[in-house]
Amino acid sequence: MNQEMNTPLEDDLRDEYDETLLKNGVRGKYVQRLAAGSNIVRLAPDVAAAFPNEEAVNEALRLLLHVAKITVRQAS
Repeated sequence: MNQEMNTPLEDDLRDEYDETLLKNGVRGKYVQRLAAGSNIVRLAPDVAAAFPNEEAVNEALRLLLHVAKITVRQAS
């Protein structure tokens, strides 16, 4: 049973904040901008299970880059 509560607000909002700017916010307003400027990737669960932490993933990728560079040099 939903009932609207008619109690006075006891908020601690400072006087310098304009509460009209805080109302009617838009959820996810900047999500596209964040995604465009982010380099975060999600690993598939089976791949993530192979690494104990973030540093292990970075180390494996650095090793892969190193091997790829050596392979390209030898093929040339």
